[in-house]
Formats: sequence, structure tokens, C-alpha cells
Amino acid sequence: MTDTPGLDLARLREYLGSGELTAEVIAGGKSNLTYLVHEGPRTFVLRRPPLGHVLSTAHDMAREYRVLTALAPTPVPVPRTLRLCTDPDVLGAPFYLMERVDGVVYRSAKQTAALGAERARTLAYTLIDVLADLHEVDPDAVGLSDFGRPDGFMARQVRRWKGQLDASRSRDLPGAAELHDRLAASVPAAAGAGVVHGDYRLDNVIVGPDGRVAAVLDWEMATLGDPLADLGLLLVYWDGLAEFAGNVVSTAIHPDAGFPTGREMAARYAERRGADLSTLDWYVAFGYFKLAVIAEGIHYRYTKGQTVGAGFDHMGELVPPLLARGHATLG
Repeated sequence: MTDTPGLDLARLREYLGSGELTAEVIAGGKSNLTYLVHEGPRTFVLRRPPLGHVLSTAHDMAREYRVLTALAPTPVPVPRTLRLCTDPDVLGAPFYLMERVDGVVYRSAKQTAALGAERARTLAYTLIDVLADLHEVDPDAVGLSDFGRPDGFMARQVRRWKGQLDASRSRDLPGAAELHDRLAASVPAAAGAGVVHGDYRLDNVIVGPDGRVAAVLDWEMATLGDPLADLGLLLVYWDGLAEFAGNVVSTAIHPDAGFPTGREMAARYAERRGADLSTLDWYVAFGYFKLAVIAEGIHYRYTKGQTVGAGFDHMGELVPPLLARGHATLG
């Protein structure tokens, strides 16, 4: 039994009262650490916060576990939760266990190029349909009525992510304060209230053998709020990052794969929910700002030697173009 960075297998084995354990980091994530843990023929997934510096209120394992458990009986596909440990003495941080869902996480252009146009469109529209299903969930009906404060959500989000940026940067970022100020001065009226994922994108879902979403992952930023925040950020990942040279988040969305455009995805969402998207550009601009803050936080941890795995060394390069695109989207 050998230790994996961020995971003391001896302590985990003692906590679980289990037999011999082996584990490996699941590659691809740039925030919370995710591991496949093997106990003989049984395999499960463990999630814990990143090492070292973490942004305030982020990486809350109990919240992530709670929303996964609450959504289990809804149309939103999620992994089955197994156990939550809030005692940091076990592994150095709270963590939870969930079932492993078989399927593919599409992160690269090589993967999606093999789909073909028909399968790519099916996958894309399934992705947007699941988002619409999530936003139709009644929080009261699934025990999440106190999971967040929808009133004033976007104004607080703008302030919150400015605070996160201030807490996790060590360099000058031209345009960051100005983008915050522009967003804060033009917050639109809420487009409704519901369960918000917070980082909904193609490489945060598992795609099953039928080409449809089998499980939505990475619920660390989930809350109750304005559903268009999810759609705006998805469009940043869908159209915006695809045009960035050196994109290290995901290269799965690209023109040659046969995916529909972001505009087509938004139209599908609007049709499914009867949503008014007249203020969508503001939410997209906010998505650029939020992603810039997330990338800067990851860059900060990388410079402090507090990341595990590969792909962190170029995260900081994304921040200036993300801020610039946010300004351009606001007009």
C-alpha cells in the first residue's frame, strides 16, 4: 500500500475498517482532488479539497455531498453518495465517498473529433437538456430550501469573486478591477431562482455508452441562485475558450467536432425552459470574470507548490485574455 499525494491510504483504511487499498489521482481536475480508490474488486471515488491555500467558502465537501444526495431522485444524473467525513483529522481535510460511474469524460479535441457530427450534436443537446432539468428542480421538494439565498444572488456573486481574486493573486492584473466595476454597475434583474451548479461544462460530466450524460460531477460551487449564471459560464467554456491559444482547461469543444454553436445551445435552453435570454451577455461576461478568478487561484497555488498532477503551469496565462473577453462581451 503506497500513499498518493493528498491521500493517506493507511489512515483511510483505518477509518473505513477496510482491507488493502490502492488509489490514483483522477487526472483533469484543477481544483478539488479526486481519486479512484480500489479495495479488491470494489472501486469507489473519493473527493477532498486541494492542498494548501483555498478560497474562502470554496471546496466545501459537506455542501457537495448534500446536493448530490438531494438530486439523486430527480432527472439530473448524479453519482450515488456513500459516506461523508467532516473530521479533518482523518485525512487532513473533510472528504466524501461516492460510487464510480462508468463512462467517458471528454476533455480533448482528439476525443471529440472521433464522435462524428451526429453524436456530437446529441451529446451537446443532452448536456444543455440536463442543465435545463437541473434548473427546473424545486429546491423545496428535494430538501434544499436553505441551500442558498437567491435574492440578490448575482450582486453578491460579483462581490464574492472580486474578494476571491483579492485573496489569491500575487501580481498585477490590468482590467480586473475595471471589469468588476462594470459588472457591479449593471447587474440585471434575476432570471428566476433554482439550484445552480456553479461550474457546468462538458468535462464536468461523465458520458455513458449511449452518448448521453450519465453523471454530473464537481458540485463544489453549487448553491441556490440565478440559473443564467450556469448558462453564461457554459457558453464561456463552449465558445470562448475554444478560441484561446494554449487553452489548458479543455480542448474538447472545437469547430471540427460537429458541435452546435453556443447560440444554438442557448436557444435550446430557452425553448426547454421558456427563459428570457435578453440579458445573457451580462452573464457571459460575468462567466469570463469568474473563470479568470478561478484560473488565478489555481495559478497562485501552483506558484506555492500546492497543486497535485500536471497541467497547472500555464493556467496563469489564461487570466488576461479572459478578462479582456469579459470587457468585450459587455461592449
